[in-house]
Amino acid sequence: MTTGVRRRMGVEERRQQLIGVALDLFSRRSPDDVSIDEIAAAAGISRPLVYHYFPGKLSLYEAALKRASDDLAERFIEPQEGPLGARLLRVMRRYFDFVDQHGPGFSALMRGGPSVGSTNTNALIDGVRQAAYLQILAHLRIERPPARLELVVRSWISLAESTALIWLDGRRIPRAELEAQLVHDFAALAAVSAAYDPEMADLLRHMLAEEPAEGPFTDLIGRLVSLAS
Repeated sequence: MTTGVRRRMGVEERRQQLIGVALDLFSRRSPDDVSIDEIAAAAGISRPLVYHYFPGKLSLYEAALKRASDDLAERFIEPQEGPLGARLLRVMRRYFDFVDQHGPGFSALMRGGPSVGSTNTNALIDGVRQAAYLQILAHLRIERPPARLELVVRSWISLAESTALIWLDGRRIPRAELEAQLVHDFAALAAVSAAYDPEMADLLRHMLAEEPAEGPFTDLIGRLVSLAS
């Protein structure tokens, strides 16, 4: 008969394990409601050992937040092929996958959680927003956006965040509808800006020219036309 021998983890391996455990707990409850004792128990180690790897809950929270923010930023990466509307819809589906799986953690990420006012936390959140912004510009194939386009893209990213946070509070609207609506919102913001700016008008024409009959932008036009008739 053989007995199992617990393998001793290296320092970095243990740190990554604790981050993963914390993320799992934060995905189910607000970080404010998760104690170091719970994290230690879930990791199968003692409370003092958690403090050996992280000075306190805030440092562990920020390490978990860094992993979550990297994951969230990657959700905006999409091959730059095919119609823009379909690409944005795939991005929104992955974005809401994250929101759905990490509800309390997502709320903490966007609202600051137990580290409100932390420079590191704010920098991580801004990093996600900037990564999303650059990805959208890459999809539009624009390196130096005019002021109105920057306003459209950054406003849309903020809208996606606030929509996800509101959705988490009760999930009263079907998720798939919100994903499509956010893609429509991007087109709508671009259309309003196009009414004021020739550059934006050219960009909108290009977006719509590549849109197939079954695409989300075409769907929005059909819905608006039916309202006006």
